[in-house]
Amino acid sequence: MRIVTALTAMATAAGIAVAAPPAAMADHPTPVDACVAGVPETDPLAPGPVNICFTVFRPAGASAAHQVPVLLHSDGWGGSRTTEPGSFQPYLDAGFGVVSFDQRGFGGSGGKAHVGDPAFEGEDVIRVIDHVASLDWVRRTGPNDPVLGAIGGSYGGGYQFAGAFAEIAKTGRTRFDALAPQITWSSLNDSLAPEGVVRTTWVTALYAIAPRAHTSTMHAGYAEGMLTGNWPAAMDEFFRDNGPAFHSDAGRRLDIPVLLHQGISDNLFPLDQAIDNFDRALTPRARADSLLVGFNGGHTLPTAVPGGYAVAGDACPTALGASGYDDLELRFLAENLLGAPRTISGHGRYHLMTAEGGCVGVDSVAPSTTAALPDVLTTAGVGLPQAIKIADGPLTLAGSPTLEAAVSTFGLDSRAFFALSTGTSPLDAKVIQNNVLPHREPGVTLGARRTIELPSVAATIPAGRSLFLTVTPISDMFLLHGSRTPGAMLLRDVTVNLPVVL
Repeated sequence: MRIVTALTAMATAAGIAVAAPPAAMADHPTPVDACVAGVPETDPLAPGPVNICFTVFRPAGASAAHQVPVLLHSDGWGGSRTTEPGSFQPYLDAGFGVVSFDQRGFGGSGGKAHVGDPAFEGEDVIRVIDHVASLDWVRRTGPNDPVLGAIGGSYGGGYQFAGAFAEIAKTGRTRFDALAPQITWSSLNDSLAPEGVVRTTWVTALYAIAPRAHTSTMHAGYAEGMLTGNWPAAMDEFFRDNGPAFHSDAGRRLDIPVLLHQGISDNLFPLDQAIDNFDRALTPRARADSLLVGFNGGHTLPTAVPGGYAVAGDACPTALGASGYDDLELRFLAENLLGAPRTISGHGRYHLMTAEGGCVGVDSVAPSTTAALPDVLTTAGVGLPQAIKIADGPLTLAGSPTLEAAVSTFGLDSRAFFALSTGTSPLDAKVIQNNVLPHREPGVTLGARRTIELPSVAATIPAGRSLFLTVTPISDMFLLHGSRTPGAMLLRDVTVNLPVVL
């Protein structure tokens, strides 16, 4: 049941609660459906012209004499646009127009899904923006330049970056004035196959949700990845351009405010993806006006090996002066698009919900403390998780830890999975916020110095409990994609770099 719930939530952009009961509806005009010509499809499975279809929600009173800003919206992977009157009631009541569109391959739009490729989905967004700019009731800052924001989660967050960066690549600037992406990615390759190890459970779920939307590359790549346990070169190439990481590597930055809302216990697009966007995809000026808010939720399939924990919820918006995330988002958009006074705090900082239910606000998520550990020996391919003690509580962590060690492996394509955990002893230690990350050695390795990324976390560990390093040869998020041959991995001269804040 939890798997079904998680997939349903993903397909409908989990976390975006914008609907209002019909009794609360104001007298906004009836939404209008329309389509524009998108980029023609080149995939051999469905070549030819493509329409990108959308529904326009105009707020009451908006006219050529009283122009208003507009928010773009799109749904999660496998979903379709919102068409029902009253669905965006809070935004319309606040004075925003909304345009909800189907991304290519979904809903009423044609073509195949290229999963955020700027040459396809990015160009499609540009053409939708052109239509928005043509509406006489839309406020503009210049010719063909609407006052424009964006909302949506998961795949509905990905289009925001795809459209904005596609414009920057073409013209040096974007017509978006503010973004509010939720539970989305920086790099799809890093998310779907960190270290080239396929995140099997999620990749299978995503593939199964929308088989008819896939390109021929996706069909072939999925089959190869499941068979070999390796991320195919064709998939790496297919996804390489499809996220902020590609653009930031090319020197492009967003110079607009962005509200990033990311699930720390999300085991598809974990917190590190939002941190990468906050740290690398924004100019210093934009970051000073932006916020990163981490919560326990998002894409959360259950994990059993190794077992983890996180108190579900979203504790940080109230600490920033909002009544909840929806209120925080609306205030953020109002201050940046409507000129409303700044009534929320915490701009330019990371606000992370702890696994235990609190909220920690920090200026940096980099490691600040180093701890030495004894040698670690783990089996490869088969075996049970082990927990190695790092430190005793009380302490608070908020950020991105790393591990450094001299690594030796005895076997071909050895893989082990790493995380931080807490408990009263190694026997009851549970992984903080459910996430693990793999480390992979393609061949036999003898004492090679490695830096291993650990999952980004936030946790408050009280007195009487301890912090552990969990190392496991298998993980159910990477089912059947452990080591290719039995063997062992030995870590010597081990240090863990921790983002300790208290």
